[in-house]
Amino acid sequence: MSNSRLVYSSDQGRICPACGKAQTACICGKQSGPPAGDGIVRVQRESKGRGGKTVTVIRGLALDEDKLKALAGELKKRCGTGGTVREWTIEIQGDHADLLVAELTRRGYKAKRAGG
Repeated sequence: MSNSRLVYSSDQGRICPACGKAQTACICGKQSGPPAGDGIVRVQRESKGRGGKTVTVIRGLALDEDKLKALAGELKKRCGTGGTVREWTIEIQGDHADLLVAELTRRGYKAKRAGG
């Protein structure tokens, strides 16, 4: 028995390690809803892997995809900057952690700063 597994195929690209299908056709890693959390929204400033650019990441919002995108749009307007929604997180360009914690608390979420 071999301990090796296929991770890349030139005709399919990257292969999902769980189901063995191409990542573009993988169904095992797709979530039907937001991940279960502890009810606390965490706001964190990140800059690693972003070419030195700082972004504020919001995790832990138990909203469906449409509501998450709508909230992201409102928060981007509040900060006066751009951003995106990726994998159930909201990314806002720049360091706006304090402003976002205050805004999320005002909207009724239990929010706190995370990280350093």
